[in-house]
Amino acid sequence: MSCQICPLRLRQQQRSRPGDCSRSAPGRTKAAGGMQPSQECSLYVPSWVLPDLFGVFQVDETLAPFKLTHEQLMLVKSRMRAGLEAGLRNKGPSAVKMLPSFVYRTPDGTERGKYLALDLGGTNFRALLVNFKRGLQQNTRVNHKIYTIPLEIMQGTGEELFDHIAQCVSDFLDYMGMKNAHLPAGFTFSFPCEQTALDTGTLVSWTKGYKATDCEGHDVVEMLKEAIKRRNEFDLDIVAVVNDTVGTMMSCAYEDPQCEIGLIAGTGTNVCYMEEEITKMCINTEWGGLGDDGSLEDIITPYDAEVNRMSVNPGKQSFEKLTSGMYLGEIVRQVLLDLTSGGLLFRGRVTETLKTTGIFETKYLDRVALLQVRSILQQLGLKGTCIFIVQQVCGAVSRRAAQLCGAGMAAVVDKIRENRRLDHLKITVGVDGALYKLHPHFSRVLEETVRSLAPHCNVTFLPSEEGSGKGAALITAVEKALGEHRIDKYLYSMRFSDETLLDIMHQFRREMVKGLGRDTNPTAALKMLPTFVRSIPDGSEKGDFIALDLGGSNFRILRVKVSHEKKQTVQMESQIYDTPEDIIHGTGTKLFDHVAECLGDFMEKHNIKDKKLPVGFTFSFPCQQTKLDEGVLITWTKRFKASGVEGMDVVKLLSKAIKKRGVSIMAVVNDTVGTMMTCGFDDQRCEVGIIIGTGTNACYMEELRNIDLVEGDEGRMCVNTEWGAFGDDGRLEDIRTEFDREIDRGSLNPGKQLFEKMVSGMYLGELVRLILVKMAREGLLFEGRITPELLTRGKFETKHISAIEKSKEGLSKAKEILTRLGVEPSTEDCIAVQHVCTIVSFRSANLIAAVLAGILLRLKENKGMTRLRTTIGIDGSLYKMHPQYARRLHKTVRRLVPDIDVRFLLSESGSGKGAAMVTAVAYRLAEHSRQIAEILSEFRLTTEQLLEVRTVRWGLC
Repeated sequence: MSCQICPLRLRQQQRSRPGDCSRSAPGRTKAAGGMQPSQECSLYVPSWVLPDLFGVFQVDETLAPFKLTHEQLMLVKSRMRAGLEAGLRNKGPSAVKMLPSFVYRTPDGTERGKYLALDLGGTNFRALLVNFKRGLQQNTRVNHKIYTIPLEIMQGTGEELFDHIAQCVSDFLDYMGMKNAHLPAGFTFSFPCEQTALDTGTLVSWTKGYKATDCEGHDVVEMLKEAIKRRNEFDLDIVAVVNDTVGTMMSCAYEDPQCEIGLIAGTGTNVCYMEEEITKMCINTEWGGLGDDGSLEDIITPYDAEVNRMSVNPGKQSFEKLTSGMYLGEIVRQVLLDLTSGGLLFRGRVTETLKTTGIFETKYLDRVALLQVRSILQQLGLKGTCIFIVQQVCGAVSRRAAQLCGAGMAAVVDKIRENRRLDHLKITVGVDGALYKLHPHFSRVLEETVRSLAPHCNVTFLPSEEGSGKGAALITAVEKALGEHRIDKYLYSMRFSDETLLDIMHQFRREMVKGLGRDTNPTAALKMLPTFVRSIPDGSEKGDFIALDLGGSNFRILRVKVSHEKKQTVQMESQIYDTPEDIIHGTGTKLFDHVAECLGDFMEKHNIKDKKLPVGFTFSFPCQQTKLDEGVLITWTKRFKASGVEGMDVVKLLSKAIKKRGVSIMAVVNDTVGTMMTCGFDDQRCEVGIIIGTGTNACYMEELRNIDLVEGDEGRMCVNTEWGAFGDDGRLEDIRTEFDREIDRGSLNPGKQLFEKMVSGMYLGELVRLILVKMAREGLLFEGRITPELLTRGKFETKHISAIEKSKEGLSKAKEILTRLGVEPSTEDCIAVQHVCTIVSFRSANLIAAVLAGILLRLKENKGMTRLRTTIGIDGSLYKMHPQYARRLHKTVRRLVPDIDVRFLLSESGSGKGAAMVTAVAYRLAEHSRQIAEILSEFRLTTEQLLEVRTVRWGLC
């Protein structure tokens, strides 16, 4: 056998003779060949490996763009991460779709029963019968058959495709002797789908060569059901439609509980993972779309561009076309065709075979041995002695694909690690796909890339033995146990995209403007009440004050001393008094007499009954004010219904009740204003106050020029938005649920405070109870048992939601609470109830975030700033006690208004101290006015003085 010189030795010679292997663009000159073996080289290879000795090394230049640096891979990782976040936020079109799968849980090994799994995702359709035996994972039995999907079916009509699938299912059920069995089925449908529940899937777009008409935009589950109905031979209960990636994750999670990611690296490529942003749910990333927005242009080669141009979906699935088995062979063919055209391969002879699209299959990339490559080329009629070059091309294309998948995976695992706030993450990835399993180097390169780009993550890759079909059966088994797919039919409308939240924000802003206008205020849902509080504390306040705080089932009295020794300090003494139901629902006289009695008791106990102290009155109900010490009640809220108070000045009513106590009321304020003032004492940037507790409301500092209801244009004034009434004009009807309407019908004030009834602590517990009752009635919870306690209004309290959502003890708390309600919940019941609580409380946080964002944007625009830095004072039991509420609220606000830097400052002393601070500020301003008046009084002349001046003047004349 004749021999040629080795490539390494030849490279050294080429560098000293560059002219021998030069080439011109766009064509190439044929390289010289026939060089004799060097006497200095001891390494030889067969002549059929390296025929074109100089041209072969010019391949490096062609393949250079396929060799990605660490920096390039880090850029791909960051772009993938940005794509994941953008898809989750749903802010406009996103290349990475981040589709919810409505799979909330991975298997725990207790699944049992027989399930049918249908798997469509490539050129084959697979039907499986999976039998899970409880606690015996190793004894799972799987029977399956594979059916071919002909090209004319893949690219025909949707009806033809689903009729073909129904025929395959019929054949399989015949084969298994189960045609009369009504089996629960899972449908693995490996194409991008929008889901609104586990058993629905609207096809977004075909991939992987499919082009069946009349399918995109339609529910594939309904199309399959229609095909089964047309066949009229068998019936199925299709419980779930899932992506193959989700199926793979579930299949591997059955073997390894740490598996929370699924990866497909085969004909197509995709990743799913368990996202924890709202509640734990598997998200199908559809990462193949990364780059559809042009973000990968810097790594796209001319060969990739040509493959994209010739594909059935030009401009789509950009990342998939760089990484998946459907396209890698074609990329290699394009490179080989270019090299051959330039005279660097096959002696420059471009055969018809080489021109044929799809002739070089991705499976050829798996066969790297020289003899294997030679055999493949011979099969393709490509005669020549260019084996080593073909090897190089295959290696470069497949290595790039593995590295890109590794960069994408690094973005996913780092996101999970940061979601969980971990320094190090240990996690398993379930993997399927011919490229990962069969290519000799793909898995190694992928895993090395993940280790390099995500060094704080310990990632184990677990190949799926049974494929995604078993995963679909597992999802069906899990969902049959939990019934969560039916829960979503109740709760899907409580989930809001960022687009919806931004729409709510803009509606709220329009209502703010309407409420501030003199002519539009009477018909506005938001009353935007002026408070006549014109300043937050400036640090110079001092004095001894009493604060009364009435706003819920408790009434609080405080004595607040503000002093200046070395620095401003505040001392407080307080006492809480009950406000019984008969007082809340009695007469106004009885209510304010109760307040006066409590005040007398407090002054007696604190030895201040002989002191005449100024009083600030926190009255947490909507009031119309024309000055600081006057407040006309517009309407009661929070279950208060005391008669004879609405339309009356509450300061006068209280003053009448306490006239014997020797105190004077200097200010009446809302609890939100009190909260803002309390926090403003600690942070003078504070210009917003929020209450999220029994009720909810917000106030903020508005420019006086914008408040038509008050005279004057200079300075600012705090406006009490009374945002609990947002939506009373019907503008929230499209997001209210049947449960919200039932809450409203049963309330003391139907048709009023509709926003408050969707978000506040007074109503959230009852909202959850109504959902649980309906689910139980339909047999989805507690085996259909409904107890008198569960039917009793108010038995499920909002504090129970907080307990159930605790991360570690939540499920045990759920069991304890539900047991007290007379039901005997299973673990699945507890999980479902926890899920309901999460959705209800998360909706509340999202809605509050949307309207708060509206206030923040108004502050920013009022100041004419491109970026605003401000502080929000916040109080309320829901915000304080719920384990997740504050974090969710903060995150959503910052996402909706990213150009505003917000500090959330918790009010430690409540709104009562704020009332004292309002009084202190009013006292300071009054004292300041008195001093000015005193100074100016010297310039004021009496009538006698003026007459005397006139007399003197006449005398001088």
